[in-house]
Amino acid sequence: MNRSQTIVILGGGVGGVVCAVELRKKLPKQHRVVLVDREERHLFAPSLLWLMIGQRTAEKISRPLDRLRKKGIDVMRGEIQHIEPAERHVTVSGESITADHLIISLGADLAPETIPGLAEAGHNFYTLEGAEGLRDALGRFRSGKLAVLTATPAYKCPAAPYEAAMLLEYHCRKQKIREQVQIDFYAAEPGPMGVAGKEITAAVRQMVEDKGIGFHPEHQITQVNADDRKLTFANGAQADFDLLAYVPPHRPPRVVKEAGLVGDSGWVSVDRHTMETEYPGVYALGDVVGIPLAVGKPLPKAGVFAHGEAVVVAQNIVRCITGKAEPARFDGHGECFIETGDGKAGFGRGNFYGEPLPQIKLHKVGRRWHAGKILFEKYWLRRWF
Repeated sequence: MNRSQTIVILGGGVGGVVCAVELRKKLPKQHRVVLVDREERHLFAPSLLWLMIGQRTAEKISRPLDRLRKKGIDVMRGEIQHIEPAERHVTVSGESITADHLIISLGADLAPETIPGLAEAGHNFYTLEGAEGLRDALGRFRSGKLAVLTATPAYKCPAAPYEAAMLLEYHCRKQKIREQVQIDFYAAEPGPMGVAGKEITAAVRQMVEDKGIGFHPEHQITQVNADDRKLTFANGAQADFDLLAYVPPHRPPRVVKEAGLVGDSGWVSVDRHTMETEYPGVYALGDVVGIPLAVGKPLPKAGVFAHGEAVVVAQNIVRCITGKAEPARFDGHGECFIETGDGKAGFGRGNFYGEPLPQIKLHKVGRRWHAGKILFEKYWLRRWF
């Protein structure tokens, strides 16, 4: 019989939870699966877009990580202070743990403070607190200029800011204030979802502009004046706002950077098929990694990719320990819903590892895809918890 081994997973987001559950399901009980996170609850982040317009509550879109204990997973709550990848050693709130296999799924840190005035002036709808703050502000908002912006060209969930703009427009119509509200989208990037190709970019931009939302590409924010409610961009442009919703800059977690795991891309480098790092027995997946594509841009940071990568990592660790599973490879396939309001959504899917270009198909906007996203939300929270 194989000796007992310990698998440590850092991060209780999509990738961490999927990896932990898959490992626990497929490994004999003698092996220990440990999930580490500083938060008490897992948040289903795609539903923050519904929460910001009052269609969800925090309780509806989150689950206690401690529920995973019932599946036989050791849940360890605390701050990850040090990672020593060569030794697969981790320090969590002063407690040390050494792994036979270490999976880093710590996501991306959000850093609005790196743009002067941004955090003070607006609402970061990529966090629960920010989405709730935006929801409350919308309740008081009756007229004026509503601005949505992406602070940098690269960020997780590439469709989400564009969905947010369209859902905010929908909310204004529902509240019968649309004629009193001007909505503008200031994009640091040249266009929506650029990795997916020119046709997808044009199609999503058209969705946004068909809602009467002003679209301003290549407007990278450099400063926000909260008192004067003014945006200043790198291209010299300025704009006024009354309500601001934003996606902040992203950066790798400090503990990952201090561990020497960050490569030339600014993120953790891995084998794009196995998610192995340069250190034996150490894997990284999800938003914390940087995977270059043939198109010259990185694989988007999105939950669907973290999920697929987690399944691959789990299967390969099971094979390493038991010798029974087939080797697995992540193939770059992904999909996402694109909420447009009015109970409708689009749906895109395809192979992001395609060469020379990703091979993505965008399905026509309709009610079926909105219904599909609702069903997926219910499935996710029930399946993994």
